[in-house]
Amino acid sequence: GAMTDPKGDRSKGPSEQDDRDLFTRIVDSDEKGVYVSGAKAHQTGCINSHWIILMPTIRLTQNDKEYAIVGAIPADVKGLTYIYGRQSCDTRVMEGGGDIDLGNAKFGGQEAMMILDRVFIPWDKLFMNGEFEFASMLVERFTCYHRRSYVCKTGLGDVLIGAAATIADYNGVPNVSHIKDKIIEMTHLNETIFAAGIASSHQGHKMKSGVYLNDDMLAQVCKHNVTRFPYEISRLAQDIAGGLMVTLPSEKDFRHPEAGPMLKKYLVGRKGVDVENRMRILRLIENMTMGRNAVGYLTESMHG
Repeated sequence: GAMTDPKGDRSKGPSEQDDRDLFTRIVDSDEKGVYVSGAKAHQTGCINSHWIILMPTIRLTQNDKEYAIVGAIPADVKGLTYIYGRQSCDTRVMEGGGDIDLGNAKFGGQEAMMILDRVFIPWDKLFMNGEFEFASMLVERFTCYHRRSYVCKTGLGDVLIGAAATIADYNGVPNVSHIKDKIIEMTHLNETIFAAGIASSHQGHKMKSGVYLNDDMLAQVCKHNVTRFPYEISRLAQDIAGGLMVTLPSEKDFRHPEAGPMLKKYLVGRKGVDVENRMRILRLIENMTMGRNAVGYLTESMHG
């Protein structure tokens, strides 16, 4: 679902921009279909997709008819260029030497900017064509589903809470009262997000088409919670983890014949905990709260 345009000067609408391509628009048409140009920014997971649905991103006026477009394109359509996004700490994964420094060895997110240069959309894949008066309704209904869907951040929260509890155990302080209080607070915040999302779905209603739409107000509440609570959950996780989360030497150093034994000696936690396991949990917390996956857990929680 490609909705976000670069937007240019935010004080101006699509048709008022100096560069008309700053919002995706129809530039030409023929008997087979239309041709669109522009760009879509912050497209999470687009490279993993088979189809992209282009949509308007804001309320449109009579002067913006060429921007009132909804259409489906194959992800490998001619004229579409992906420019891959960058994340904090992303070069570390190319250094080799194992998977500890990945933080999350098996899963990760990716974003890209999509540049459209006269991309063809056949008539049967075009669902809005100049009907500008319906753009705002489309955006509102999309965001109603989308903001409720941010309940997914509670799954990430579960992982981070588990990581915080694990590092507390590895450090030998799982039963210290202030540690327990922080983990309880993390859980409370995470479940509050979950509750709003579930309530929004439970209060959904059936529309004339037969499609169900979740409760709009509770979807917005869910999203507002998501813009705040993951940051506090992350702050508490960093508090519990300690400074080693960001000063930890690399896995390359850990595998070094001279430096490695020294690190294993001085980075030990409580008895019975493998130093490598402690490193892995610290890297996971770093990955989620300030590294590559913080894009998906924190910044996306704010701006998505």
